[in-house]
Amino acid sequence: MTDRGVTRGTRLSDYDYDLPPELVASYPTDRRDQSKLLVVSRSRKIQRHFMFRDLVDLFRSGDVLVVNETKVIPSRLVGRKPTGAHCEVLLLKPWTGSITSSVFHSNLGGVESFSEVRVWEALVRPGKKLKPGRIVQVGDDLHVEILDILPGGNRLVRLISEDTLEKALEKHGRMPLPPYLNREEEPLDRDRYQTVYSKKLGSVAAPTAGLHFTPNLLDEIDLKGVQRVPITLDVGVGTFRPVGVAELENHHMHTESYLVPISTAEIVNKAKSEGRRIWAVGTTVVRTLESAEKGGVVRPGPGETDLFIRPPQECIMIDGLITNFHLPRSTLMMLVASFCGYETLRRAYGEAIRKRYRFYSYGDAMVIE
Repeated sequence: MTDRGVTRGTRLSDYDYDLPPELVASYPTDRRDQSKLLVVSRSRKIQRHFMFRDLVDLFRSGDVLVVNETKVIPSRLVGRKPTGAHCEVLLLKPWTGSITSSVFHSNLGGVESFSEVRVWEALVRPGKKLKPGRIVQVGDDLHVEILDILPGGNRLVRLISEDTLEKALEKHGRMPLPPYLNREEEPLDRDRYQTVYSKKLGSVAAPTAGLHFTPNLLDEIDLKGVQRVPITLDVGVGTFRPVGVAELENHHMHTESYLVPISTAEIVNKAKSEGRRIWAVGTTVVRTLESAEKGGVVRPGPGETDLFIRPPQECIMIDGLITNFHLPRSTLMMLVASFCGYETLRRAYGEAIRKRYRFYSYGDAMVIE
């Protein structure tokens, strides 16, 4: 408890910490599994230091490892207006609502003959200049038309290209690296800002706990008798938006789409009923399983979640969590605290800083048993 009877971990200020700037990982390690791994016990005040490639030693035969198979979209589009001025469009998610903008059928000179038209919600820069009706030329074969201004300032945009959407973005899009990396995309990011098991395009940020796995490490885990099962949660830009309220109970989470396959739900539920352990690779897996949980079991199928997991709430479906070290005051840090306990989280972060661990998306990892 803190002053005035307030439980630790329930206020925004509880998640402040001082991080030396040099501990922010601007680049990944040479090999994915060369990252350091801090092993933390929820039940005891024990912290051990491993390398990520040693993770296999923590598993037992019969454990279930749940991974997020989402794939990061090269969603940052850099282009020019007809005046030649530089501008940017960051795609957030496909638009599923109605379209009422009067500019939707504007004439772009041959555009209506293009074979594929897609509408997305997006962030734009500079916002004041990109009004409905404006066109951004990203390449000779890709244009972005601004359709409307949404509540909150985001834009509704139309992607216009003769290519499929995936081909157009692969050719012209850039990886949406987190702003704290303070650098532009480089060729290595096309590979290293994706997990080795990513499959379906849908995210604007990587599920970073999974970045440490290699095919060889996954093979070793499989050989140990661990069942590896997928879910999909498409990570949205809200992951990076700061919490703007002092009391966490007043914060409203962004909405993200997820899918729990039938086979995953069956395997997780059977393991849970038999007392076997469920491991989550990252906070996105935790949000998905906890959102799909009803009556102590995971329900399969698609869904949307705005679930905000933070102390004093507890996680029901998982027994172990693999995660990176997150930004101060982030909802990701709060989720981890709800699983391991606030004081355990503070000790772990303090130990990681003292031992010079690397932080954030390309940084080192922590596993909570």
